[in-house]
Amino acid sequence: MAKITYIEHDGTEHVVEAETGLTVMEAAIRNMVPGIDADCGGACACATCHVYVDEAWTEKTGERASMEDSMLDFATDVQDNSRLSCQIKISDALDGLVVRLPEEQG
Repeated sequence: MAKITYIEHDGTEHVVEAETGLTVMEAAIRNMVPGIDADCGGACACATCHVYVDEAWTEKTGERASMEDSMLDFATDVQDNSRLSCQIKISDALDGLVVRLPEEQG
């Protein structure tokens, strides 16, 4: 299990215990975190699970794959630390991960 903190655009925090092996998106959906729409169900076919990974965690979450990078073209306000949460697998190494949610999803 890993503790993940989701911070909404307005600053509201949601801390969840996430099962290893799930994605950051799946953990958000299972815990009803608002702001993660996940329209494609985690197939990397939309940009409605867009998050900003806290700087301290960017290396641990890995780099974007080319498909993820392409899907982020449909997201609003993409930044260097933008990721699709469906593409970040939860492991024990991500215990304490902090992600911020954009004001709106693509």
